Amino acid sequence: MQENTSAGYPGDAGVTDDFALAGVPDAFQRLWTPHRMAYIKGGQHQFKNEDDCPFCVGPARTDEEALIVYRGRTCYVVLNLFPYNPGHLLVCPYRHIPDYTDLTVEETAEFSELTQTAMRVLRKVSNPGGFNLGMNQGVVGGAGISAHLHQHIVPRWGGDGNFFPIIAQTKAITQTLDEVRQQVADAWPGESDAE
Repeated sequence: MQENTSAGYPGDAGVTDDFALAGVPDAFQRLWTPHRMAYIKGGQHQFKNEDDCPFCVGPARTDEEALIVYRGRTCYVVLNLFPYNPGHLLVCPYRHIPDYTDLTVEETAEFSELTQTAMRVLRKVSNPGGFNLGMNQGVVGGAGISAHLHQHIVPRWGGDGNFFPIIAQTKAITQTLDEVRQQVADAWPGESDAE
């Protein structure tokens, strides 16, 4: 007997419900994150200019309100509001620029320096086994907010899953954002701690 392959993959039709949701048990546990829907529905066009860009308006708020862990001369470090793992940080220039090539030499140096420091601080406070670092450039490149450059620093631990949760944007977070922000900010080296 030949399997019905009309659903796209052999066997799909037998395990797909009326809403086209696959029902095949697999190794992935689903964690529903409806709080992300407001962000997702807004799409790329929700931030049209510097007046409504969260990376531009954030620095005008308090560190606690904006989840900022460190303010530099040309760039700052902020906790991701929709983290993939606890301690997921973003390095952002203050200037509203979309592309890595738009950074000045001074901004590039601080951008890189803050990325390195963020990794050191996260190792100190939460002992990750590794990191995912990345910048999605442009809408086609997958940037959630393509108008303002930002780099992701995602701490990783053995057994925290695989790369699928990062792509699928579904992850269990074990600490509140304000707790993580405070831990990282407290561990961030001050001017007197510079290496």
